[in-house]
Amino acid sequence: MREFDYRRASDVAGAVALLDADPDARFLAGGTNLVDLMKTGVERPSRLVDVRELPLDRIEPTEDGGLRIGATVTNSDLAAHPAIREHYPALAQAVLAGASGQLRNMATVGGNLLQRTRCGYFTDVTRPCNKRLPGSGCPAVEGEHHNHAILGASEHCVAVHPSDMGVALTAFDAVVSYETSDGPGELPLTEFYPPVGDSPHRETVLPPGALITGVTLPPAPVAARSRYRKVRERASYAFAIGSLAAALDVRDGTVGEVRLAFGAVASRPWRARTAERLLTGAPADAETFAAAADAELAAARPLPHNGYKVTLLRNLVVAGLTELAAEAAR
Repeated sequence: MREFDYRRASDVAGAVALLDADPDARFLAGGTNLVDLMKTGVERPSRLVDVRELPLDRIEPTEDGGLRIGATVTNSDLAAHPAIREHYPALAQAVLAGASGQLRNMATVGGNLLQRTRCGYFTDVTRPCNKRLPGSGCPAVEGEHHNHAILGASEHCVAVHPSDMGVALTAFDAVVSYETSDGPGELPLTEFYPPVGDSPHRETVLPPGALITGVTLPPAPVAARSRYRKVRERASYAFAIGSLAAALDVRDGTVGEVRLAFGAVASRPWRARTAERLLTGAPADAETFAAAADAELAAARPLPHNGYKVTLLRNLVVAGLTELAAEAAR
């Protein structure tokens, strides 16, 4: 491992200043992704700025009835919080579906959103990868890609974002707060990750040196009836091959409001806007759910070995919404 400097930040402004002073520095919170990448040589920071002890570890109600989640709240604390479990249950389920208890005790909300892809070509520094080394190519297009993107990819990168938490946060219109040397800022999570295009190495639209300070969930009554469904290749401790965050409000057999986001199918959590539009005001039945899923997935461009994800996501939408509709009818 390359030698690096280590600093522990005592306040947000100090943390940002330390990163500003060194463009090769990185913020360190739980380290569950960054440290692994340092061990393999993918990440080679000259300095680590430890932000774990900053006062960003609380979950608090907002004035309008939403919730603000500090960036250093651990995944375990997030999943266990009574307000999350009551008002945004799909978020708690998504967190519990990811990793092991030990990792959830270390991993943080801010770090989860910034975790990098688990594509084998990205994590192997002996192989080309446009995300790691721009212009070197994307061998996954012709190589191993059974768990890669079917939506929003390009010839330059077909990797998927690994977060479970991010999928649920995307469904509920979460907003990311950050701090830079120029002051605070906010980004809707749906705009936080840019399209792949020809620059897959640009993974977020955060300004250089920005420190995530929290995530705000706006009030969303529909989120109280929500589910997170995850399909993986083994029973536990595996990244998704397809996932769904869904929330549904049904009135007299008709969809009043619906939220849908897909995971493990794109370089970012995929908000299913087309399906949501078609479902709103439509009958809450399996046929309608399937038609909406088909409309959303019409944009899919699977590679030779990952076309199964189209059927998988379609089935997840139908199963998840049918379950929620049945619950609403009780």
